[in-house]
Amino acid sequence: MKRSKAYNNAKALIEKGKKYSVAEACELAKKTTTVKYDATLRCSFKLNVDPRQADQQIRGALVLPNGTGRSQKVLVVTQGPKTEEAKNAGADYVGDKEILAKIKEGWFDFDIIVATPDMMGELGKLGKILGPKGLMPNPKTGTVTPNIAQAVNEIKKGKVQYRVDKEGNINCLFGKASFDTDKLVENYNTIYNQLLKVRPAAVKGVYVQSATISSNMGPAIKVETL
Repeated sequence: MKRSKAYNNAKALIEKGKKYSVAEACELAKKTTTVKYDATLRCSFKLNVDPRQADQQIRGALVLPNGTGRSQKVLVVTQGPKTEEAKNAGADYVGDKEILAKIKEGWFDFDIIVATPDMMGELGKLGKILGPKGLMPNPKTGTVTPNIAQAVNEIKKGKVQYRVDKEGNINCLFGKASFDTDKLVENYNTIYNQLLKVRPAAVKGVYVQSATISSNMGPAIKVETL
């Protein structure tokens, strides 16, 4: 694959084969972004897990201490008194069957869905539409809950989701290139420590096999792991 001159210049700043400290990697990611806007930084982890096993399907969510630098449009699917609670919490859109009909017709002007348990029967009918887009609410990520205000507040503060793919990788955004390095480090460590906490009991040997940090369109930087 042919790379741009900007990408090749950025990659030249990274020492081949070297694993950097988190702080060094964050600094490099800030320097090696090749886009003109405020790039998003992502961290990727290769885990020694078998996602085919039910007890190794790692998935969850957490609030980053310094946010993500990215605003997310939240749709709350609920009814009755919870509708007002969602609006007061700052949800961008709130609705029930009517708004689900809009989604069925192709409306997707939102980033994440939060739903009360009583609406999951209706949402389930849209599984083939929402599932492939990663938009189906799930109790494991706190997006199916009766505590609507708390869920919306956490998302607005910088809640991120993580989920292992079929190859055992987890990819997660953790800030912007404009963030101070110490804030990026704190966010990264929050994600890393969470992954250590949810290590499956069945996993033997090295759990986190490798980790990298990168920016939009920028090269991956290897990070030291425990």
